[in-house]
Amino acid sequence: MTRDPHFAEAPLPLFATDEATASPLPAGRLPSYIKDHRKRLRQRFMNGGAGALPDYEMLELVLFRAIPRQDVKPLAHLLLESFGDFNRVISAPPDRLAAIPGVGEAVIQELKIVEAAAHRLARSRVIGRPVLSGWDALLDYCHTSMAHRETEQFRVLHLDRKNILIADEEQARGTVDHVPVYPREVVKRALELNASAIILVHNHPSGDPTPSDTDIAMTAQIQDAAAALSVTLHDHIIIGKSRELSFRAAGYL
Repeated sequence: MTRDPHFAEAPLPLFATDEATASPLPAGRLPSYIKDHRKRLRQRFMNGGAGALPDYEMLELVLFRAIPRQDVKPLAHLLLESFGDFNRVISAPPDRLAAIPGVGEAVIQELKIVEAAAHRLARSRVIGRPVLSGWDALLDYCHTSMAHRETEQFRVLHLDRKNILIADEEQARGTVDHVPVYPREVVKRALELNASAIILVHNHPSGDPTPSDTDIAMTAQIQDAAAALSVTLHDHIIIGKSRELSFRAAGYL
């Protein structure tokens, strides 16, 4: 993506902090071009929803609260240039965000609030509900939580005898291409929660959900350990950037 020329040619950083400092503005007033733009953008969102706005304008809406007295469009473009798309900006680690010129504590906080809200909304649609009859909602939840992470994460979904999701727990975190998983710990935790069945979920930051030999071997180990203690392994789902792979559907289970 080409960087905004006005942003690139500015003699001083436009976003040295979360608040405008280069050109102090009268208290309680915004320049009309900023005020009118924000009003129009909010109205377009209310009329047409998120589908009516490109990624940079959705980011502008989020940034309005963090940077109330500046034009935030250049920063929205810079964030997208740095991370790729709206979802990756929202889910970027705070230390990566802080390295972007113009991103301070207030901006990071607003982005993390939006991320947390998205996760909580997706989670509310699956926790305490039958998993097998709400499979699409479960996949949406997994994508929301994991698809845009920059490192691997391994989660275990615990189900009761009626296949209702009773717990979703992170079991381990790893690097960009590896996460350590211990089958004994997975099954031990399932017994502690009185789960009758489990679903394994992990992400591939590369975006390709094709399982590795290690993924396949680890899944087989967990399946054997779980079966020995009467815990059913329903599936292992690998989350890629835009699609997922089900071990059961692909014939690995």
